[in-house]
Amino acid sequence: VGAIHPKRMLAFLKPLCHHTTRFLNKFSCVCEQKLSDLNTRIQKVEVTMNILEAKLASIPGLEGVTVEVPPAPGPTPESQPAAADPRYLKYFKMINMGVPVGALRQKLLLDGLNPDLLDTPNAPAPPAVQDDSDSDFSESSEEPEEFSD
Repeated sequence: VGAIHPKRMLAFLKPLCHHTTRFLNKFSCVCEQKLSDLNTRIQKVEVTMNILEAKLASIPGLEGVTVEVPPAPGPTPESQPAAADPRYLKYFKMINMGVPVGALRQKLLLDGLNPDLLDTPNAPAPPAVQDDSDSDFSESSEEPEEFSD
């Protein structure tokens, strides 16, 4: 195979260089515009922050005030996978015994559990929910006055 003629090579490279140069120029303009917009927004935020700091500084009696910040919640303990959770364990055993998954999904819904965990047994099990609904309907010896005869 012979070498490509230099004029033909030049005919291929000239448009490529022209196109690449135009693209890079346009790209640099877009980037510069976005950086300029971002700089403007940062300056507006700085001005607003300075105004707020000045307003706070003008309020008398705030020099010795400290605000108590509640401690950040600690790391949550790692929950066990759904397959090892006692609430879901019997359902995974039923799957191994050959019970149809559709029937198990319905049973999980009736029991108030998440049926999507059947597809992902290694996903963390949700925390156990404590049922305090009975405490709302506790019987009291006092009757409201508005219902008395």
